[in-house]
Order: sequence, then C-alpha cells, then structure tokens
Amino acid sequence: MATTGAAADGINEEARFSSSVEADNDDLKLLRDSVRAVPAQPLKDLLSNGVCVRCIFRLFSLHEQICSRPSLVTPILSTILREVTGCEGDGTSSSPRETKDLNDLESLREVKEEIKVCSVCLGILQFLYNDDNGTLVKKDSASDFAAAMEEVVKQEGHQSDSFSLEVSLPQDVVENEQAVWLYIQEKYSSESWFLEKLPSECFATKDFLKLSVTNPLETLLGIKCNVSSFRVRLTYTLSDASTRDRHIKEKNGFCKRRKTDDSDNFKKDGGFHRVEGHDLTRKSSTALEDGRVGLSKFPLEKVNQCCSLNFQCYRTSVYVGGRYLKYSRNVSQTRWIIDDERMGEASIEEIVGGNILPMCQGDTYKFHAAGREDIDVRMLGTGRPFLVEIQNARQVPSDALVKDIENKINSLESKFVKVKNLKVLGNQGWELMREGEAEKQYAALVWIPRPLNDDDVQTLASVRDMQILQKTPIRVLHRRSPLEREKTIHWMRIERIAGSSQYFLLHLCTQAGTYIKEFVHGDLGRTHPSIGSILKCRAEILQLDVTDVKMDCFQA
Repeated sequence: MATTGAAADGINEEARFSSSVEADNDDLKLLRDSVRAVPAQPLKDLLSNGVCVRCIFRLFSLHEQICSRPSLVTPILSTILREVTGCEGDGTSSSPRETKDLNDLESLREVKEEIKVCSVCLGILQFLYNDDNGTLVKKDSASDFAAAMEEVVKQEGHQSDSFSLEVSLPQDVVENEQAVWLYIQEKYSSESWFLEKLPSECFATKDFLKLSVTNPLETLLGIKCNVSSFRVRLTYTLSDASTRDRHIKEKNGFCKRRKTDDSDNFKKDGGFHRVEGHDLTRKSSTALEDGRVGLSKFPLEKVNQCCSLNFQCYRTSVYVGGRYLKYSRNVSQTRWIIDDERMGEASIEEIVGGNILPMCQGDTYKFHAAGREDIDVRMLGTGRPFLVEIQNARQVPSDALVKDIENKINSLESKFVKVKNLKVLGNQGWELMREGEAEKQYAALVWIPRPLNDDDVQTLASVRDMQILQKTPIRVLHRRSPLEREKTIHWMRIERIAGSSQYFLLHLCTQAGTYIKEFVHGDLGRTHPSIGSILKCRAEILQLDVTDVKMDCFQA
C-alpha cells in the first residue's frame, strides 16, 4: 500500500509539473506574441542605443506580462526580443533563434552575458548594482532580487503583519526616462502604428521595479504589501564622480537639448519637465503639436557604472504613552550633564525610556513630556503625560507586554518614579499631546517672616483669575529669551500647618507656563503681583509639588 501511495504521489507531482510547464509555456507564448505586435524598428533602435530589455518592455506597456512572471531571467527576455528584432539584447552575442517552449528558454539560465549597463535605468531594472562594500552584484531575475531583500529583512528581525515598499531613484534616471520617451514620440509620431501601439503614458522605472518584486517578496516574507508602519526601502544613488562627469559634459556642450524655438512659451514649457508622476505624455504631445521637435538628448551617453543600492528596512516610530509620577527631589526629567558632571541621581527619561526600549527592540528612543518640572519639584497627583518614541522598533509590544513594562518600572528598587496608564499609540499620540496644558495645580511650602493671620488667608482665597506679569526669571536668563509674559492665577487657598504660624501650604491653580517659585518670592520685582507683594512681606518658597496637570490624555 505504501509503495502504491508513493507511486501515486510521484504521478501527481509529475502531473503538477507538466501542468505548470504548460501554463508557463502559454505565458511565454503570450509574451512572445505581444512583442511581435510591436514594430521591430523601434525595438532595434532602442536596443542598439543601450536600452535594456525590461526598459523596452515597460516603454511599450508590456510590463504586466513581465512582472507577472518574476522568475523570468534576463537571457530569456533577451532571446524573445532577438527573435523579433534579429539583433543583440542586453549584451548577449548569440545569433537569433526561435525558441519553441520553456525547456529551450530555461537552458538560457546558465548563459553568461557581458554586462552592459542600461543607458536609461542605469542597471536598476537589470537588477545590477553596487552593494555597500562597492562590490558589483547582478541578480538574474526579480525573484532573485526579492530573495536578497528578504535576507536583509530577516537579518533585522522585524515582526510585522504587513510591509510598505519604498523606492528612491537618482534624478538622472527620471531625466533619462523623459529623454527616451520624447525621442520615441519625436521620431515615430508619423508612423502608422504610433497611436495604436505606443501607450498614452510612460510606465516609470520605479513603478516597474515595485511591480516586479512585490509579489515574490510577499511570498518570501509571508506578509502582504500594504500601507504599513514597517517599511522596506531601496535607495539607489550615483557616485559623485558619475554625476559630476555628466554635468561637465553637459556644460561643455555634450548632450545638450537642441532648441528650435526661442519664444517665451518655449522657455516656459519646452525642454525637460521635472515632474512627479507620469504626465510626460501630455507635455511631450504638446511639444509635438506645436512643432517643437528635437528636444530630446537621446541617444544617451554610454554608461559604464551602475547605481549603488542601499537596502534598508525600518519601522516608523512607535509611541508608548502614559503618565509619570516623580517622588524624588533629586531626579531630573531628562538626562542633565554640566561640565561632564551628572546633576541629580537619575532622570525620568532614562528610567522610563531605558526600560521601554529593550522591550520594543528598537534602535534608540526619545522622551517627550507635556511640560516639565524642576529637578527639586515632585510630580504627584494624576501624573504628567508623556510619550516615549521608539525608533525602528523590531517588535510592537502587546497590551500584555506593556503591562509588564509598567509593572517592571513601578517595581524598581529606587522608587524614584512610577508610571500609569501605559499604552501603545500611533501618531495620534502627538495629537493628544498637542492639546497642551490648560491648567496646572501646585502645593507650595511657604515661609513668611511674621505670623500668618486670618486676613491673609481670606485675601488669598478671594483671588479669582488674577492676571500677573512675569519677566523671564533671573535663574533661567542664561538659557531663555528676556521676555515679559502675562499669566493667570485661577485660584488659591491656604492650608495652615499645626504648630507653626509662619509656615503654610499654598495650594493654587494657574495657567500652564507660570513660574511658581517667582510668583511666591517676586524675583526682585520681576513678577508682579506676587505672594510677597499681596501679603506685604517677604515670602520664600521652600518646597514645591505639582499636584495635577489638566489634560485629557492618558487618563485611566
């Protein structure tokens, strides 16, 4: 029975292979027929001027036939073109011959071609590039190129259920596309096949590359290409020397556009059009209708060097938001170093961000908070809203992991800081933070040189929305602009301290941005009115706590 089952499996596998080959042969037949439908002369023209086969296919809107079969290698495509044109393609020197089926074509995979860099795409659609070490790399097909991309993604260790593909090309490629597109329209616009065979728009190199590699990359990664925070980016660049040589040649008169019309309209609309997208057709057609021919710099100069390619995969910033409470009067909000000496025992930034970063497996982090308190001021009550921005996170933490992070921070032996209501956010975290601090509440321990009386208590309690003027405090003049600010004191109340007539707790609610210390002692008259001026005596602030930050974000 086992032998019979194995034999059956072998027969089924053979049947599947035969079916696959038959389907592939049908695809190639359709591709061959599509190429034959294009007049041979422009194909020969482009091939003889150093344009690669994939560029030729996309110029004549055959990109779907190519991109739907990412495993097609360059020798196969070249052979199909040679069958139609009878001339060499992409550097091969074999004589043209008719290929009957896929088995004939697959034998061409081992053909070693002389490398000739495409004069239009500069090797991009030939999957030819210099890597980060300057080594020349050539992949035979879109599938092979996608495999190289997959390797980079897996090395980075990102976890994601989708990806977004980004491609950046040198401006030279865009200009080359425009030049060859104008050339075809100028040279062949009078041909009978022109309107029927030439597409209305030029399919761009960038779009062709994306279409070629997306499907095989989806298969290899096991996730879909979509709008995603996880980005796979291909950045192509030309060496400074290559770009400089091209500009020198143009400056010396090589590859210049031939101008046949000196009118203002020509100066405004003619020549190259550095445009985003593909409205080349409209501008080219207008030029042809107006008789402005000879604008193209095609044939392009011979290219000896391909682009350098940098593979990069990264995730857009992940934000973990919440509220922090600070119980120490010797912990700064952010890392504070003066003359290579640390100020304070620690910082909230390091305690909170330093624990969140490894959980997300990111590169670095940035700490953002809704305002800040001085190092000697505690943050109590409901806490202060904050965001930790994790850059290039390999893992987006789950709700359970976020809760673990919260518990870990709150269990630290130092007990300097606690966090609450942690959650993972997208860019909406910034929207919540941008609402700003409308009001803040404080509790200040104040000393005055005389006993506090009932009139003092009543005077301060009667304050409602009092306007004060504050010049930039003396203590921060070295780092802040010397301005005068108008702020509002919404209300105040005094809490007496048992056994002391000169010390009291001042509870107050103020507009965000009010300098509380200066409001108490007056800052040598730079803040007016102040507690000292209202009570008509000296007033000193000994301790200060923030007890509430009035913002809606990150509430329980």
